[in-house]
Amino acid sequence: MEYKDYYKILGIDRGADDKAIKTAYRRLARKHHPDVSKGSAARFQEINEAYDVLGDAAKRQRYDALGSDWQRVAASGAGAHSPFEGGEVHFRRGGDPGGFSEFFQAIFGDLGGGRGRVRDTRRGGLGDIEFGDLGDLGGDLGVGGAADVEAAIDLSLEEAFRGVRKAISLDVDEPCSACGGAGHVNRRPCGQCRGSGWAKGHRHLEVKIPAGVDTGSRVRVPGEGAGAAGSKRGDLYLRVTVRPDERFERKGDDLYLDLAIPFVDAALGAEVQVPTLKGQVSMKVPPETSGGRTFRLPGYGMPRLKGGGAGDQYVRVQLTVPAGLSPREKELLEDLKRLRPEMPR
Repeated sequence: MEYKDYYKILGIDRGADDKAIKTAYRRLARKHHPDVSKGSAARFQEINEAYDVLGDAAKRQRYDALGSDWQRVAASGAGAHSPFEGGEVHFRRGGDPGGFSEFFQAIFGDLGGGRGRVRDTRRGGLGDIEFGDLGDLGGDLGVGGAADVEAAIDLSLEEAFRGVRKAISLDVDEPCSACGGAGHVNRRPCGQCRGSGWAKGHRHLEVKIPAGVDTGSRVRVPGEGAGAAGSKRGDLYLRVTVRPDERFERKGDDLYLDLAIPFVDAALGAEVQVPTLKGQVSMKVPPETSGGRTFRLPGYGMPRLKGGGAGDQYVRVQLTVPAGLSPREKELLEDLKRLRPEMPR
Protein backbone atom coordinates (compact mmCIF):
# COMPACT_ATOMS: atom_id res chain seq x y z
CA MET A 1 0.00 0.00 0.00
CA GLU A 2 1.12 3.49 -0.83
CA TYR A 3 2.81 5.40 1.95
CA LYS A 4 0.96 8.56 2.92
CA ASP A 5 2.58 11.56 4.59
CA TYR A 6 -0.05 12.37 7.19
CA TYR A 7 1.81 15.48 8.31
CA LYS A 8 1.67 16.83 4.78
CA ILE A 9 -2.01 15.94 4.47
CA LEU A 10 -2.79 18.02 7.57
CA GLY A 11 -0.32 20.73 6.58
CA ILE A 12 1.69 20.61 9.82
CA ASP A 13 5.30 20.09 10.86
CA ARG A 14 6.50 16.80 12.28
CA GLY A 15 7.15 18.50 15.60
CA ALA A 16 3.56 19.78 15.90
CA ASP A 17 1.96 19.28 19.30
CA ASP A 18 -1.45 17.76 19.97
CA LYS A 19 -3.21 21.12 19.94
CA ALA A 20 -1.76 22.05 16.54
CA ILE A 21 -2.79 18.66 15.13
CA LYS A 22 -6.32 19.01 16.39
CA THR A 23 -6.65 22.60 15.19
CA ALA A 24 -5.42 21.67 11.70
CA TYR A 25 -7.79 18.72 11.56
CA ARG A 26 -10.83 20.76 12.56
CA ARG A 27 -10.04 23.45 10.02
CA LEU A 28 -9.60 20.99 7.16
CA ALA A 29 -12.50 18.75 8.19
CA ARG A 30 -14.84 21.69 8.23
CA LYS A 31 -13.60 22.88 4.83
CA HIS A 32 -13.74 19.50 3.07
CA HIS A 33 -16.77 17.83 4.63
CA PRO A 34 -18.89 16.49 1.72
CA ASP A 35 -21.95 18.40 2.95
CA VAL A 36 -19.95 21.63 2.81
CA SER A 37 -17.83 21.08 -0.30
CA LYS A 38 -19.25 18.76 -2.93
CA GLY A 39 -16.80 16.30 -4.42
CA SER A 40 -14.53 16.34 -1.36
CA ALA A 41 -15.40 12.89 -0.03
CA ALA A 42 -12.00 11.39 -0.86
CA ARG A 43 -10.13 14.36 0.58
CA PHE A 44 -12.30 14.26 3.72
CA GLN A 45 -11.58 10.55 4.18
CA GLU A 46 -7.86 11.23 3.77
CA ILE A 47 -7.98 13.97 6.42
CA ASN A 48 -9.82 11.68 8.84
CA GLU A 49 -7.26 8.94 8.23
CA ALA A 50 -4.37 11.31 8.94
CA TYR A 51 -5.94 12.60 12.14
CA ASP A 52 -6.83 9.08 13.25
CA VAL A 53 -3.11 8.28 13.31
CA LEU A 54 -1.52 11.56 14.36
CA GLY A 55 -4.23 12.30 16.91
CA ASP A 56 -3.41 9.09 18.80
CA ALA A 57 -0.11 9.29 20.70
CA ALA A 58 0.65 5.56 20.41
CA LYS A 59 -0.19 5.35 16.70
CA ARG A 60 1.75 8.49 15.97
CA GLN A 61 4.80 7.04 17.71
CA ARG A 62 4.62 3.88 15.59
CA TYR A 63 4.04 5.91 12.45
CA ASP A 64 7.07 8.14 13.15
CA ALA A 65 9.23 5.09 13.90
CA LEU A 66 8.12 2.81 11.07
CA GLY A 67 7.53 5.30 8.27
CA SER A 68 6.43 3.50 5.11
CA ASP A 69 5.97 0.26 7.07
CA TRP A 70 3.11 1.86 9.00
CA GLN A 71 0.48 0.62 6.54
CA ARG A 72 1.76 -2.95 6.74
CA VAL A 73 1.79 -2.87 10.55
CA ALA A 74 -1.68 -1.39 10.63
CA ALA A 75 -2.95 -4.07 8.25
CA SER A 76 -1.51 -6.74 10.50
CA GLY A 77 -3.81 -5.77 13.33
CA ALA A 78 -2.99 -2.35 14.74
CA GLY A 79 -6.21 -1.10 13.24
CA ALA A 80 -7.62 2.39 13.48
CA HIS A 81 -10.64 3.84 15.15
CA SER A 82 -12.70 6.80 14.09
CA PRO A 83 -12.08 10.08 15.93
CA PHE A 84 -15.82 10.22 16.47
CA GLU A 85 -15.72 7.17 18.75
CA GLY A 86 -14.19 6.22 22.07
CA GLY A 87 -12.92 9.14 24.09
CA GLU A 88 -14.21 11.87 21.78
CA VAL A 89 -17.61 13.47 22.36
CA HIS A 90 -20.27 11.81 20.25
CA PHE A 91 -24.02 12.43 20.26
CA ARG A 92 -26.22 10.19 18.17
CA ARG A 93 -29.76 11.35 17.42
CA GLY A 94 -30.86 8.73 14.89
CA GLY A 95 -30.96 8.97 11.12
CA ASP A 96 -27.76 9.10 9.11
CA PRO A 97 -24.85 8.59 11.53
CA GLY A 98 -22.66 10.74 9.26
CA GLY A 99 -25.21 13.57 9.24
CA PHE A 100 -24.25 17.19 8.92
CA SER A 101 -25.52 18.23 12.36
CA GLU A 102 -23.82 15.37 14.21
CA PHE A 103 -20.57 16.09 12.36
CA PHE A 104 -20.45 19.68 13.59
CA GLN A 105 -21.46 18.64 17.10
CA ALA A 106 -18.70 16.07 17.30
CA ILE A 107 -15.96 18.18 15.70
CA PHE A 108 -16.61 21.75 16.76
CA GLY A 109 -18.33 21.33 20.11
CA ASP A 110 -19.51 24.48 21.91
CA LEU A 111 -17.68 27.08 19.84
CA GLY A 112 -19.64 29.90 21.45
CA GLY A 113 -18.30 29.08 24.90
CA GLY A 114 -14.75 28.32 23.81
CA ARG A 115 -14.62 25.27 26.07
CA GLY A 116 -15.04 22.83 23.19
CA ARG A 117 -17.93 20.97 24.76
CA VAL A 118 -21.08 19.90 22.95
CA ARG A 119 -24.31 21.58 24.00
CA ASP A 120 -27.22 19.26 23.26
CA THR A 121 -30.41 21.30 22.89
CA ARG A 122 -32.57 18.17 22.51
CA ARG A 123 -34.03 19.46 19.24
CA GLY A 124 -31.36 18.29 16.81
CA GLY A 125 -30.34 19.98 13.61
CA LEU A 126 -27.65 22.44 12.64
CA GLY A 127 -29.62 25.47 13.80
CA ASP A 128 -29.55 24.31 17.41
CA ILE A 129 -25.76 24.46 17.75
CA GLU A 130 -24.36 27.65 19.23
CA PHE A 131 -21.57 28.38 16.77
CA GLY A 132 -20.26 31.68 18.08
CA ASP A 133 -17.28 32.79 15.94
CA LEU A 134 -16.57 30.10 13.37
CA GLY A 135 -13.18 31.62 12.80
CA ASP A 136 -12.09 30.74 16.33
CA LEU A 137 -11.68 27.02 16.72
CA GLY A 138 -9.73 27.24 19.96
CA GLY A 139 -10.53 25.14 22.98
CA ASP A 140 -10.65 21.44 23.44
CA LEU A 141 -13.36 18.88 22.91
CA GLY A 142 -12.26 17.48 26.24
CA VAL A 143 -10.70 14.06 25.84
CA GLY A 144 -12.79 12.14 28.29
CA GLY A 145 -15.99 13.29 26.64
CA ALA A 146 -17.62 15.53 29.26
CA ALA A 147 -20.48 17.38 27.58
CA ASP A 148 -23.09 19.86 28.70
CA VAL A 149 -26.76 19.06 28.09
CA GLU A 150 -29.66 21.50 27.93
CA ALA A 151 -33.29 20.73 28.78
CA ALA A 152 -36.47 22.77 29.20
CA ILE A 153 -38.44 23.30 32.39
CA ASP A 154 -41.78 25.13 32.85
CA LEU A 155 -42.72 26.98 36.03
CA SER A 156 -45.73 28.89 37.31
CA LEU A 157 -45.19 32.49 38.36
CA GLU A 158 -45.63 31.50 42.02
CA GLU A 159 -42.95 28.81 41.68
CA ALA A 160 -40.61 31.36 40.12
CA PHE A 161 -41.44 33.80 42.96
CA ARG A 162 -40.74 31.41 45.83
CA GLY A 163 -38.16 29.10 44.30
CA VAL A 164 -38.96 25.41 44.10
CA ARG A 165 -37.54 21.92 44.08
CA LYS A 166 -38.78 20.04 41.02
CA ALA A 167 -38.62 16.36 40.15
CA ILE A 168 -37.69 15.93 36.48
CA SER A 169 -36.98 13.05 34.13
CA LEU A 170 -34.04 13.37 31.76
CA ASP A 171 -33.13 11.34 28.68
CA VAL A 172 -29.46 11.75 27.81
CA ASP A 173 -26.82 9.86 25.85
CA GLU A 174 -24.46 7.94 28.14
CA PRO A 175 -21.56 5.54 27.55
CA CYS A 176 -22.72 2.07 26.62
CA SER A 177 -22.55 -0.23 29.65
CA ALA A 178 -21.55 -3.24 27.54
CA CYS A 179 -18.42 -1.75 25.95
CA GLY A 180 -17.69 1.09 28.36
CA GLY A 181 -18.14 3.64 25.57
CA ALA A 182 -15.43 2.16 23.33
CA GLY A 183 -17.86 1.00 20.64
CA HIS A 184 -16.20 -2.40 20.37
CA VAL A 185 -15.56 -5.53 22.42
CA ASN A 186 -12.47 -7.57 21.54
CA ARG A 187 -12.11 -5.56 18.33
CA ARG A 188 -15.64 -6.39 17.26
CA PRO A 189 -18.42 -3.78 17.06
CA CYS A 190 -20.46 -3.78 20.25
CA GLY A 191 -23.76 -5.55 19.70
CA GLN A 192 -25.61 -3.47 22.28
CA CYS A 193 -24.77 0.01 20.98
CA ARG A 194 -23.96 -1.14 17.41
CA GLY A 195 -20.53 0.42 17.56
CA SER A 196 -21.60 3.93 18.55
CA GLY A 197 -20.29 3.67 22.12
CA TRP A 198 -23.42 5.44 23.39
CA ALA A 199 -26.80 4.42 24.74
CA LYS A 200 -29.87 6.33 25.82
CA GLY A 201 -29.98 6.74 29.59
CA HIS A 202 -32.99 7.74 31.70
CA ARG A 203 -32.51 9.66 34.95
CA HIS A 204 -34.83 10.98 37.64
CA LEU A 205 -33.52 14.11 39.30
CA GLU A 206 -34.67 16.59 41.90
CA VAL A 207 -33.41 20.04 41.00
CA LYS A 208 -33.51 23.30 42.92
CA ILE A 209 -34.77 26.36 41.06
CA PRO A 210 -33.82 29.66 42.73
CA ALA A 211 -36.41 32.34 43.44
CA GLY A 212 -36.63 35.08 40.84
CA VAL A 213 -35.95 33.15 37.63
CA ASP A 214 -37.62 34.38 34.48
CA THR A 215 -38.29 33.05 31.00
CA GLY A 216 -34.90 32.64 29.36
CA SER A 217 -33.01 32.00 32.61
CA ARG A 218 -30.65 29.03 32.56
CA VAL A 219 -30.13 27.07 35.77
CA ARG A 220 -26.94 25.03 36.01
CA VAL A 221 -27.03 21.60 37.66
CA PRO A 222 -23.38 20.51 38.02
CA GLY A 223 -22.38 16.99 36.99
CA GLU A 224 -25.72 15.92 35.50
CA GLY A 225 -24.80 16.29 31.81
CA ALA A 226 -23.24 13.65 29.57
CA GLY A 227 -19.82 12.04 29.95
CA ALA A 228 -17.74 9.26 28.48
CA ALA A 229 -16.60 6.26 30.43
CA GLY A 230 -14.13 7.03 33.19
CA SER A 231 -14.68 10.78 33.05
CA LYS A 232 -16.68 13.38 34.86
CA ARG A 233 -20.02 14.28 33.40
CA GLY A 234 -20.67 17.71 32.01
CA ASP A 235 -23.36 19.95 33.44
CA LEU A 236 -27.10 20.07 32.92
CA TYR A 237 -28.54 23.47 31.99
CA LEU A 238 -32.26 23.96 32.54
CA ARG A 239 -33.80 26.50 30.18
CA VAL A 240 -36.64 28.14 32.14
CA THR A 241 -40.04 29.18 30.83
CA VAL A 242 -42.37 30.96 33.29
CA ARG A 243 -45.99 30.53 32.27
CA PRO A 244 -48.22 33.64 32.05
CA ASP A 245 -50.29 34.29 35.17
CA GLU A 246 -53.99 35.16 35.12
CA ARG A 247 -53.66 37.94 37.72
CA PHE A 248 -50.17 39.37 37.46
CA GLU A 249 -48.23 40.80 34.54
CA ARG A 250 -44.47 40.57 34.94
CA LYS A 251 -42.05 43.16 33.61
CA GLY A 252 -38.54 42.30 34.71
CA ASP A 253 -38.62 42.12 38.51
CA ASP A 254 -41.84 44.19 38.79
CA LEU A 255 -45.40 42.91 38.86
CA TYR A 256 -48.54 44.67 37.65
CA LEU A 257 -52.07 43.99 38.86
CA ASP A 258 -55.40 45.44 37.71
CA LEU A 259 -57.63 45.97 40.77
CA ALA A 260 -61.37 46.55 40.42
CA ILE A 261 -62.68 49.19 42.85
CA PRO A 262 -66.29 50.45 43.13
CA PHE A 263 -66.48 53.99 41.83
CA VAL A 264 -67.99 55.16 45.13
CA ASP A 265 -64.92 53.94 47.06
CA ALA A 266 -62.67 55.59 44.52
CA ALA A 267 -64.61 58.86 44.88
CA LEU A 268 -64.80 58.90 48.68
CA GLY A 269 -61.59 57.03 49.49
CA ALA A 270 -61.34 53.58 51.04
CA GLU A 271 -59.02 50.89 52.32
CA VAL A 272 -58.97 47.92 49.98
CA GLN A 273 -57.43 44.43 49.97
CA VAL A 274 -54.82 43.80 47.29
CA PRO A 275 -53.64 40.32 46.18
CA THR A 276 -49.86 39.87 46.12
CA LEU A 277 -47.68 36.80 45.77
CA LYS A 278 -46.95 37.18 49.51
CA GLY A 279 -50.68 37.17 50.35
CA GLN A 280 -53.37 39.83 50.78
CA VAL A 281 -52.26 43.29 51.90
CA SER A 282 -54.22 46.44 52.74
CA MET A 283 -53.86 49.57 50.61
CA LYS A 284 -55.41 53.00 51.12
CA VAL A 285 -57.12 54.51 48.11
CA PRO A 286 -57.31 58.29 48.56
CA PRO A 287 -60.52 60.20 47.77
CA GLU A 288 -61.12 61.26 44.17
CA THR A 289 -59.06 58.44 42.69
CA SER A 290 -59.69 58.18 38.97
CA GLY A 291 -59.66 55.03 36.88
CA GLY A 292 -56.24 54.04 35.58
CA ARG A 293 -54.33 55.54 38.51
CA THR A 294 -51.43 53.35 39.57
CA PHE A 295 -50.13 52.75 43.10
CA ARG A 296 -46.78 51.20 44.03
CA LEU A 297 -46.23 48.54 46.68
CA PRO A 298 -42.45 48.57 47.28
CA GLY A 299 -40.76 45.17 47.59
CA TYR A 300 -43.78 43.12 46.57
CA GLY A 301 -42.40 42.21 43.16
CA MET A 302 -40.17 39.31 42.13
CA PRO A 303 -36.98 38.49 44.06
CA ARG A 304 -33.87 39.72 42.29
CA LEU A 305 -31.52 36.95 41.21
CA LYS A 306 -28.54 39.22 41.66
CA GLY A 307 -28.02 41.90 44.24
CA GLY A 308 -30.76 40.81 46.64
CA GLY A 309 -34.02 42.54 47.39
CA ALA A 310 -37.10 42.44 45.22
CA GLY A 311 -38.93 44.45 42.62
CA ASP A 312 -42.19 46.32 43.22
CA GLN A 313 -45.83 45.60 42.61
CA TYR A 314 -47.89 48.19 40.77
CA VAL A 315 -51.67 48.30 41.30
CA ARG A 316 -53.72 49.83 38.49
CA VAL A 317 -57.19 51.01 39.53
CA GLN A 318 -60.13 49.85 37.42
CA LEU A 319 -63.45 51.48 38.34
CA THR A 320 -66.58 49.34 38.50
CA VAL A 321 -70.21 50.43 38.27
CA PRO A 322 -72.82 48.51 40.28
CA ALA A 323 -75.49 46.62 38.37
CA GLY A 324 -79.18 46.44 39.28
CA LEU A 325 -79.49 49.99 40.62
CA SER A 326 -82.50 50.64 42.85
CA PRO A 327 -84.82 53.64 42.17
CA ARG A 328 -83.27 55.46 45.14
CA GLU A 329 -79.73 54.86 43.87
CA LYS A 330 -80.67 56.14 40.45
CA GLU A 331 -82.23 59.23 42.05
CA LEU A 332 -79.02 59.95 43.97
CA LEU A 333 -76.93 59.59 40.83
CA GLU A 334 -79.23 61.98 38.99
CA ASP A 335 -78.74 64.48 41.82
CA LEU A 336 -74.97 64.07 41.49
CA LYS A 337 -75.15 64.68 37.76
CA ARG A 338 -77.10 67.90 38.34
CA LEU A 339 -74.63 69.00 41.00
CA ARG A 340 -71.63 68.27 38.77
CA PRO A 341 -72.62 69.41 35.30
CA GLU A 342 -68.92 69.44 34.30
CA MET A 343 -68.71 65.66 34.63
CA PRO A 344 -68.07 64.05 31.22
CA ARG A 345 -71.17 62.73 29.55
